[in-house]
Amino acid sequence: MKKIVNNPTHVVEEMIEGYIKAHPNHVRQLPENDRSLVTVNKTRDNKVGVLVGGGSGHEPGFLGYVGSGMADGVAIGNIFASPSPDPIIEVTKAIDKGAGVVYLYGNYAGDIMNFGMAAEMADLEEDIEVGISVVNDDVASAPKAEQEKRRGIAGEFFVFKTAGAAADFGYNLEDVVRVANKTNANMRSMGVGISPCYLPQTGEPSFLIGENEMEIGLGHHGEPGIEKVPMGTADEIAERLVNEILEDMDIPSGEDVAVLVNGLGATPKMEMYIIFRKVEAMLTEKGINIYRSYVGDYITSLEMGGCSVTLLKLDDELKKAIDHPVNCPEFVQQ
Repeated sequence: MKKIVNNPTHVVEEMIEGYIKAHPNHVRQLPENDRSLVTVNKTRDNKVGVLVGGGSGHEPGFLGYVGSGMADGVAIGNIFASPSPDPIIEVTKAIDKGAGVVYLYGNYAGDIMNFGMAAEMADLEEDIEVGISVVNDDVASAPKAEQEKRRGIAGEFFVFKTAGAAADFGYNLEDVVRVANKTNANMRSMGVGISPCYLPQTGEPSFLIGENEMEIGLGHHGEPGIEKVPMGTADEIAERLVNEILEDMDIPSGEDVAVLVNGLGATPKMEMYIIFRKVEAMLTEKGINIYRSYVGDYITSLEMGGCSVTLLKLDDELKKAIDHPVNCPEFVQQ
């Protein structure tokens, strides 16, 4: 697999360097830790700080969502690996405005350990109150009775969006966490993988799959899905993903939802829109109204082929949060 890199061991540092040089009007790097980026926007006192983070390789997640209306800072890990507590605590100190900081991240063992350690350090060493919301939207990764074991995948974008809006609205820390948790509870995702990505350091594929196969329920790091099946059409893929989501989360006729069709890095937008076409038709047939739609690369996996579908059931509070304007380097919403 060919990659446009210099030294494979320096890809994260060189990506960050390029990113901050490309977007100096949005983000800056903290001198205390080069894996810590924060917004250049002046934030008001007593605003809850919003910190997102996770491994590299998911761009535009997570660094692309630091900016006005969304996250105030990001802690960046190695490829597909959690950031250590050090960059997390440095971002925490930089974005705290006296109202505490909320940590938003996916349900992975490394993230849970390192963000948990940073939260303890913030409390004991810096007297900063930290709230935590862990995203676990992937219906394929554990049965409904064990939702706490599910992975966080593309739905992390919606949690970042609504929590960032809640902080902008002036909600206190408890209520920002509540909005993030409500978003997570009202949301389900499922993906399909059709080709692996290749880690720069090893050149090895993240998973193996036959030329005419696809993996239903694949994770963003190449974790196994539910099953390998023959490659299907776009309509067949959309039907499988949406039906699995609707079996897991009841969305009655007349409800409003936000829909995300997320690419994994190598899927053309043409194909994602074909998927969305079928998703829209299925929801319309069931009387479910699409309030807002998002199609594109939001949480990727290097150059993995495939996509995921996320449905977020909306109430008035979540609609207001979803509608809130955002101006980030990788995501703008008026």
